[in-house]
Amino acid sequence: MQHRPSAPLHATPLHVSGVVLPDREHRDVWVVDGRVTYTPVAGAETVATGWVLPGLVDAHCHIGLDEHGPVPEDVVEVQACTDRDAGVLLVRDAGAASDTRWVDERDDLPRIVRAGRHIARTKRYIRNYAHEVEPEDLVAYVRAEARRGDGWVKLVGDWIDRDKGDLGPCWPREALGPAIAAAHECGARVTAHVFGEEALVDLLGAGIDCIEHGSGLTDDLVRLMAERGVGLVPTMINLDLFEDYAAQAEAKFPAFASHLRDLHVRRHATIGAAYEAGVPVFAGTDAGGVLPHGLLGQEVLGLAAAGLPAGEALGAASWRARTWLGHPALEEGDPADLVVLPADPYDDLQAVTSPSRVVLRGRVVA
Repeated sequence: MQHRPSAPLHATPLHVSGVVLPDREHRDVWVVDGRVTYTPVAGAETVATGWVLPGLVDAHCHIGLDEHGPVPEDVVEVQACTDRDAGVLLVRDAGAASDTRWVDERDDLPRIVRAGRHIARTKRYIRNYAHEVEPEDLVAYVRAEARRGDGWVKLVGDWIDRDKGDLGPCWPREALGPAIAAAHECGARVTAHVFGEEALVDLLGAGIDCIEHGSGLTDDLVRLMAERGVGLVPTMINLDLFEDYAAQAEAKFPAFASHLRDLHVRRHATIGAAYEAGVPVFAGTDAGGVLPHGLLGQEVLGLAAAGLPAGEALGAASWRARTWLGHPALEEGDPADLVVLPADPYDDLQAVTSPSRVVLRGRVVA
C-alpha cells in the first residue's frame, strides 16, 4: 500500500466543551496547533460536547498480526483505524512479527508503543508469531528485542506442554533472571504471557515488570505484585473465551481443558483480588490474534465485572494507562488526543463503547 502523507492541521482552532475526566469538572478545551489549551481562543470551531477523557489506551494489542501471523500493510491500516475509531489513540503492541514503524508517519493513526516480537520456547507457542529459542539464547534475543521495541520486551511465560498435557512454564528461573536483567540494562521493561499458576513464581522472582492475563494468580503472588508495583493486563475478553479454548482442546489434552475451565470460573475473583490488593491493573484486549480490534470498551466493562469501580476501570483504559506508558493526558500544552463520550460513564459505563467524537493530534478523526 502507499503511505499517504499526513493531513494538514486544522486551520481553525477547535473547541470541546464538557465534563473533563478524571477530575469530573466542566471545562472548555481548545485545540491549537495540535495541542490542548484552557485559555479561550476566539473563532474556534466547536466540534463536540459531552464527557471528555484522555485518549483511550489498549495496553495489550497486536497491530500487524492475525491468527495466522504477520499481516500486510493494508490490513495493518484497517486494524489501526478500527481501534482509533473506538477511541483507542495509544496502543502498547504486546508482540508483533511485522514491521509497523511506518504507522508512526501517519498522524491519523494511533500512537504505538512496541514490545518487539514475542520470544517463546521452541514449539511452545502459536506458529509464525514468535522467535522460538532455547534458554541459552534467551538473553541475546531479549537484548535484540529491547533494541527493536519502544521500551518493552514480551516473553511467552507458559504454554501447553505436550508431554504433560497441560500448561507448563517455558523458561527455567536461571534463564529468566539474566534475561530480565539484560532488558533492564537496555532500558526496557519486560512483560509475559501467563495463563497458569506455575510460571508466575519464577517470573515474579526474576523481577518481571508486568504480567499479561494472570488468570493463575494466587493470594501470595498478588501480594508480591502489589509490593513491587508489577502491572497486570488481564485481557478480560480473552479470559472469557477459556471455555471455548477448553472445548477445542478437550479430546487431545483433557487435563489442559479442565485447567482452563477452572481458571475461567474464577477469573473475576482472581482479577478482582489483584485490584483490591493494590496491583496496578490496565485494560488490554489481546486484539490481533483470535480477537477482533475495536473492543476496548468491552474490556472496560469486563474490568468492571471483575470488581473495578467505574472510575478505576476507565482510568485503566485512559489516564492511568497513559501515565504508566509515559504519555501525557490533557494538561495545558499536551498533545490533543482526546475522546468525547455521549453520557456520563460513571453512571453508565456502556458510554465508553460508543464515543461521539475522537480527536487525535488535534484532528477530528472519528
